[in-house]
Amino acid sequence: MAVTVFTDLRQIKDAVGKHLGHSDWLEITQERINLFADATGDHQWIHVDVEKAKEGPFGAPIAHGYLTLALSNLFLPQILEVRNISMGVNYGMEKVRFPAPVPVGSRVRGGAEIVAVADIAGGVQVVNRITVEIEGSAKPACVIDSVTRYLL
Repeated sequence: MAVTVFTDLRQIKDAVGKHLGHSDWLEITQERINLFADATGDHQWIHVDVEKAKEGPFGAPIAHGYLTLALSNLFLPQILEVRNISMGVNYGMEKVRFPAPVPVGSRVRGGAEIVAVADIAGGVQVVNRITVEIEGSAKPACVIDSVTRYLL
């Protein structure tokens, strides 16, 4: 994994439309799913009841969609780094999709592309399209248009 490093805001603007790379692969374990269920209170059987999930529509427990979404916060810093700013803040999401389930035991990673940059007071607002891939799957687990503000 090679992190794409930006040392000024102009470089970010010049990177619109370019793929920035991928994060490391991460195995989705039942323990991680259970911890997420405990943190959010979402104990739906397709996530946490291993035996029942084996008989369910996916043949195994699957990760919560919001767990997959939350992993973007783990993956994005492995893909890009912005230097010479006072801070970067999560501003929100423009669009989130979950095209494919993530069965327990799968490996996922994030890839990122800058799709838009706009000037704001004191910095820039960046839309990163983060695609969470499932190893060996034709469809991604999650596609996120994540909005970040980088302030000088």
